[in-house]
Amino acid sequence: MAFMGFLAVLKNARKVVSNLDDCKKSLAEFRPDVLILIDYPSFNLRIARYAKEKLNLPVYYYISPKIWVWKEFRIKQIKQYVDRMFTILPFETEFYHRHNYSVTYVGNPCVDSIATRPNQEQTLNEFCNKNSLSEKPIIALLAGSRRQEIKSCLPIMLEAVSHFSGYQPVISGAPGIEPEFYTPLISQTGVNLVFNQTYELLAHAQAAVVNSGTATLETALIGTPQVVVYKVAFGRVAMMIKPLVIKTKFVSLVNLIAGKEVVKELLAHRFTPATVYGELHRLLNEPDYRSQQLKDYAEISRKLGAPGAARKAAKEIYKSLKHP
Repeated sequence: MAFMGFLAVLKNARKVVSNLDDCKKSLAEFRPDVLILIDYPSFNLRIARYAKEKLNLPVYYYISPKIWVWKEFRIKQIKQYVDRMFTILPFETEFYHRHNYSVTYVGNPCVDSIATRPNQEQTLNEFCNKNSLSEKPIIALLAGSRRQEIKSCLPIMLEAVSHFSGYQPVISGAPGIEPEFYTPLISQTGVNLVFNQTYELLAHAQAAVVNSGTATLETALIGTPQVVVYKVAFGRVAMMIKPLVIKTKFVSLVNLIAGKEVVKELLAHRFTPATVYGELHRLLNEPDYRSQQLKDYAEISRKLGAPGAARKAAKEIYKSLKHP
C-alpha cells in the first residue's frame, strides 16, 4: 500500500481499487458500531464517505491527515464525513479551529513509545559490546524507512561523518529492509549497522543525522542533538516551488511543534556532506548551541503532555458511543 508518487500510484491502481472494494465489502458485512480511521487520507477519506453515505456509521479519525502541510482542501471531506477527529499534535487544534471544525487533542503516541522503550537501563558499554562496536562516542545515522530514501540519503550522511575520526557512525537499519540491501552502500566504509535498536542507538549517541519524519520527534524526546535532512530530486527547483505546495514554514515535527527552528533542516540541495558536517561539528563542539537545542526539546516534551494518547482516544470514542 505504500505507493509514493503519481507514477507508482498509477502503476498499482488496480491493487488500490481492489483494496478499497475489499474494505467496503468487509464494512458492509460486519457493520461495526464505529469506524476508526488512522491517517492515510487518500484511502481513508474514500472509506469514510462510503461508511457515512451507504452505511450511516459513526466515523472517527485518530491521527489527523497532515492537511496543514498540503491538500488543505480535504478539510471539506473531513467536515462532511468525519464525526470526530482526535489529533496528536498540539498545533492541529488551532488549524482546525480556523476551519470551524472542533477536534480533540489526546497527546502523542511517540511519548508513549519513548516512555516504555526497552533497555532504558542499558549502559553504553553494554550496547557497544552487544553490537561489536568500538569505545568511540557514537554518531547515529537514521536514513529513513523506504529503500529510495536510504539510497539517496545514506551516501551523503556517510561522507559527512567520515571526517569525524574521533567518533564511530552507526546506522539504524530500517524495519522490513534486509541487511543485504545496505551492503553495497556501506561495504567500503567500515560503518556498523544495527537493527531493532533505534531507541537504544539514539540514547547512546552524542548526535544524530535523521531523515525527516517521525524519527525526528522520537530523537528529540530521547534527548539526542540532531540535524534533520531530506533529499528530493531537482533540489533547487523543488525548494523554489515549495511555498506553493507546502503551507508550513518547517518540515520536521520538532520545529513544527516548537513553532521555531530548534533543529537545523537541511533539505533538497542544502543537504550536502559539507552542510551536515558543519551542523554536526556545532552540535558536538559548541556547548551553548547544544544546550539550547536540549532546552527546546524539554519545552516540546512539555507541550506534548503525558503518555496515553491511544487510551485517551479510545475512552473518548467509547464515551461518545455510550452517550451520543
